[in-house]
Amino acid sequence: MTIDRMVLAFAGVMVLLSLLLGYLVSPYWLVLAGVVGLNLLQAAFTGFCPLARLLKKLGYRPGVAFG
Repeated sequence: MTIDRMVLAFAGVMVLLSLLLGYLVSPYWLVLAGVVGLNLLQAAFTGFCPLARLLKKLGYRPGVAFG
């Protein structure tokens, strides 16, 4: 699995977790989904993603987007 796919999978998990916690615990958890969405949007324009940098340092195979 490439870094690109790992970033997308992690973002998806975080959004789903945020929705679940927002429903079960507190609507304030929906802020997490907003933060993840904003990070994905800025990464699309700038190419900077903190998780991608971390995964690259850990030795995972880079993909096209975060190479």
